[in-house]
Amino acid sequence: MAKLWNLPVIFACENNKYGMGTSAARSSASTEYFKRGDYIPGIKVNGMDVLAVRQATQFARQWAIEENGPLLLEFATYRYGGHSMSDPGTTYRTREEIQHMRSTKDPITGLKHRLVEHNVADEATLKTIDKEARARVDEALQQAKASPPPEDSSLWQSIYVKGSEPVMLRGRDSEEVHQY
Repeated sequence: MAKLWNLPVIFACENNKYGMGTSAARSSASTEYFKRGDYIPGIKVNGMDVLAVRQATQFARQWAIEENGPLLLEFATYRYGGHSMSDPGTTYRTREEIQHMRSTKDPITGLKHRLVEHNVADEATLKTIDKEARARVDEALQQAKASPPPEDSSLWQSIYVKGSEPVMLRGRDSEEVHQY
């Protein structure tokens, strides 16, 4: 079995159909990334379906536990926004396409519809859960804002497996260099 640092290897990639400023179809000869591992088996997963992602990760976990070798998971998703401030995400696709995907394929909305459809929860319960989740996120955000920032040196620790560290690591700009 192929192992990395004595652990089973599972590779995961996100395919949101677009790179920086262009579609994946224009930038790649093959957009079936899950097949690019040659002899490494791969699975393409609907990353916009919460239950499909859960099932795939359960399968991958069991695959790794049974030491079947490496596995590649490609999560096919959709990116609603651009990559950065310089990429608004609307120059290479239409606003209508983005809105269509958001209204028909959104993972959270899709899961809500399934829960209601299968009588797992009703709309009122889901709204209560949503409000509670937002409150918890807001509370965590306030805690994070009130907390002191970490020591700068801690940001550069435990990044590599012991013995595999580079001699130096470049920081946020070319002047910032961290020695190991």
